[in-house]
Amino acid sequence: MDPVTALWQIAYYKDRSRHDPRRVMAYRNAADIIEGLDDAARERHGQANSWQTLPGIGPKTAKVIDQAWSGREPDLLIELRSAAQDLGGGDLRAALRGDLHLHSNWSDGSAPIDEMMTTAAALGHEYCALTDHSPRLTIANGLSPERLRAQLDVIDRLRDDFAPMRILTGIEVDILEDGSLDQEPELLERLDVVVASVHSKLSMDAPAMTRRMVRAVSNPHADVLGHCTGRLVSGNRGIRPESKFDAETVFAACRDHGTAVEINSRPERRDPPTRLLKLALEIGCVFSIDTDAHAPGQLDFLGYGAQRALDAGVPTERIVNTWPADDLLEWTRSN
Repeated sequence: MDPVTALWQIAYYKDRSRHDPRRVMAYRNAADIIEGLDDAARERHGQANSWQTLPGIGPKTAKVIDQAWSGREPDLLIELRSAAQDLGGGDLRAALRGDLHLHSNWSDGSAPIDEMMTTAAALGHEYCALTDHSPRLTIANGLSPERLRAQLDVIDRLRDDFAPMRILTGIEVDILEDGSLDQEPELLERLDVVVASVHSKLSMDAPAMTRRMVRAVSNPHADVLGHCTGRLVSGNRGIRPESKFDAETVFAACRDHGTAVEINSRPERRDPPTRLLKLALEIGCVFSIDTDAHAPGQLDFLGYGAQRALDAGVPTERIVNTWPADDLLEWTRSN
């Protein structure tokens, strides 16, 4: 077995199982190190079992590399694959054609664009929108207009490599305090998918937050309202309460302006909460089930979101990423 493939697959299963991202990076970094060796160097280290002499290779990654180089499937990969659980969603998960919210290492993701898209294609996605962060979110290495333009050029070069899966251009754009969107309108106009999310001043008073969100979802460039309450219910970032806003008013604005409400599949978010998910359904919103993936293994989180949609009784036809790509893009452009 190719050691690089083995290390990538281990990182995938660890991400999928929500292991500590810093520990997962050890396997991804080891894959990069081995991939950078020529055949002669691999042969030399393999014959001597001297993988640990390479900077960045520790005993655990060295064991994986040695087992794979020797022609064995590594014990750790077998263990992780056998422990992988069904994440739910049933027929609805199978009906999802793509993912409209994910990140690469251009912002705060852990993997390059091509690795994220390779994983998405392997999962059977028909399309995938790359939605790295916008400039104001400096903590997440948000993309300036210049960097976003450069990313669009990269995507143009990658598209043929991943056909028939379609790479959609996108952004997770910050909703600023006044409700405006944190990117140049000309650039937002060029993108296939715009996810608008609140990341700052999450505890502002309800009337102000309501005005802020209504202005954002009414913007013709906004296609999806991301993780609407901003809450965290578990995970290494701790617990964060829901932002306060008039949900009925915000969801009515989403309905009236053709902005989907995201069902964020990240287990630590479960956003919107069930009561708000049901309210958005009653009001007549459409939805997008997204992973908000920051690593390849997290692209399989769609099952979590699909299960929540099933439990809430969301009809398949009201979930925009069950639509064919051409229908989806017609909808985003009509907004």
